[in-house]
Amino acid sequence: MRSKTRRAALAALSAGALLLAAACGGDDSSEADEDTITWWHNSNNDPGKTYYEQVAKDFEADNPGVNVEISAMAHEDMVDKLAAAFQGGDLPDVYMERGGGELADHVEAGLVRDLSEDASEEIDKIGDVAMAGWQVDDTSYALPFSLGVVGFWYNTDLFEQAGITETPTTMEGLYDVIDKLKAADITPLSVGAGDKWPAAHYWYYTAVRSCSPDTITEAVSSRDFSDPCFVKAGEVVEDILETEPFHAGFLSTPAQEGASSASGLLATGKVAMEMQGQWEPGVMQGLTDDGKGLGDKTGWFPFPAVEGGEGDPAAQLGGGDAWAVPEGAPDVAVDFARYLLSDEVQQGFAEKDMGLPTNPAAFDSLANPSLAELLKVRDEAPYVQLYFDTAFGESIGGAMNDEIALLFAGKATPEDVVSATQSAADDEG
Repeated sequence: MRSKTRRAALAALSAGALLLAAACGGDDSSEADEDTITWWHNSNNDPGKTYYEQVAKDFEADNPGVNVEISAMAHEDMVDKLAAAFQGGDLPDVYMERGGGELADHVEAGLVRDLSEDASEEIDKIGDVAMAGWQVDDTSYALPFSLGVVGFWYNTDLFEQAGITETPTTMEGLYDVIDKLKAADITPLSVGAGDKWPAAHYWYYTAVRSCSPDTITEAVSSRDFSDPCFVKAGEVVEDILETEPFHAGFLSTPAQEGASSASGLLATGKVAMEMQGQWEPGVMQGLTDDGKGLGDKTGWFPFPAVEGGEGDPAAQLGGGDAWAVPEGAPDVAVDFARYLLSDEVQQGFAEKDMGLPTNPAAFDSLANPSLAELLKVRDEAPYVQLYFDTAFGESIGGAMNDEIALLFAGKATPEDVVSATQSAADDEG
């Protein structure tokens, strides 16, 4: 899925797997009906929801007697429900695993199944680079089905209306775009700060642009955030906030649920831009009456360079999702996870703009030109940094996200973000 130039960065994804305190409880799925598979995913809007329902039916048809029970839910709801399931031990048979420190925690607790042998064919097809974020000690525990990078999705018609002819490559260029949009009476940006992580992505990205790759890699390993570049990252976020680019009420706005969410505001033409991941076109399709999202008005550009920053301006922030199977789940759950990585299923996933596939057989099936451009940026990046809250794990990432949300609200300083993050890291020992 990615070029060999990405190998060094995705080694950092593996290095980012922090072993947290082991979750309590055990998996009860071994006691479940061997012919029933419970499957949790976050494609709760069309086209993804209907597509996955058909995928399940196709698998059932190919495997007589097998029943796939689907729970499709909003992303934030799924994350919360999975956390509770890991604590209580009542896990679905196939679920979305985000990798990094979270996966390492689950592996240490003995809650996730080793797929190295059972899914060796799919693992070989995906390749070592794409698999790196879902391996612990060179063992593969999940099958990544979507892997991409975060950037700015924008409405090309609104950019044209504001007289914007080029997308920005520097922060000063971004501020100029914001000024032009505001002059044209167009709200520049939406952000689902109510869910915290969309706001946190701004700090993650300014850190990737402000800090050298070696500094980021060292921080992932050592949990030391003393380098001044991390404070600089917060100062750049403050600069962005000073331009007042966001829609009214952004601090309480959800990321993706409904037309009034951050993604909904972009999909319905209420704002010109939103910084989001590769899933955005598919999400927007489910938030407009015509099911098209922005359609042919969809544009995308990568996060701009930070002037004076030590980061590589071509480096990207991203990550993905993988299908995992808990220990004790029926063997047919592994068969189903493998089926989800098949050429046919991944091609449909790409055709419906649900994300960036990992199976190379699906790369040419991407229907959205912006996703094809994003795929190119992903594969040409010198490295892709895994989302910090995933790389560092729940305790550190949660403290980081909480303080960044306060920074967005004007109730914390750049120094506070670093202090809260370092304190959480120190508490883990």
